Amino acid sequence: MTTKEDTKSIQRTARLAGFLYLLLLPLGIFGLLYVPIAFVVPGDATATATNIANSISVYRLSILTALLIQIVNISVVLTLYQLLKSVNKYMASLMVIFIFLAAPIAMLSEINQFAVLALLNGTDHLAVFNTAQLQALVVFFLDMHDYGVSIASIFWGFWLFPMGYLVFKSGFLPKFLGILLMIGCFGYLIDFFAPFFFPNLEITVSQFTFIGELLFPLWLLIKGVNVEMWQKRALEFV
Repeated sequence: MTTKEDTKSIQRTARLAGFLYLLLLPLGIFGLLYVPIAFVVPGDATATATNIANSISVYRLSILTALLIQIVNISVVLTLYQLLKSVNKYMASLMVIFIFLAAPIAMLSEINQFAVLALLNGTDHLAVFNTAQLQALVVFFLDMHDYGVSIASIFWGFWLFPMGYLVFKSGFLPKFLGILLMIGCFGYLIDFFAPFFFPNLEITVSQFTFIGELLFPLWLLIKGVNVEMWQKRALEFV
């Protein structure tokens, strides 16, 4: 039998997961997308370095935001684990593992952003490089950062599949959300692997397959879960 307190607790967990997941959207736009859009001028190292130097505080804030994203990501997956583990503990654990693999890769890639700061600060040991060389190195480290984020995105894709499977099988969340999440998995994977086979391909597939990552947290935040079905799953799990 589900008590009123049980219902509140379950829905709090669902809504916390939804809130944290949605928080990743503005954080991700600023921390991961803003720098390439606002600062990077393709093929022009001088303009790129100048743009960053002129907005160095914003650039630093984008680094901190990118690090915060990974902390929120870990919080999201641990909260979702509590919500979904009764469906299939193995798949729920796999979901956690993928995020725990992605987070350190993404965080370590921010070292390249710190390298950009060091280059622009012009410390004494960099005096052996002329301005053009320093600007070229700025672009090099920005590229290395992008490669690191791309590697992390493999696991950001992989985690969507077990999560989508759990949502689909749960009975306390709509099946269509699970399907959309699993489709989203392949969007990330195609974005990473396609350039190896089609170097001239410029389309970003995940921009068309991310809808599940928007609807799922919105559902959790607004509707929550079917408490009776969740309780039934929880009793079976025990």
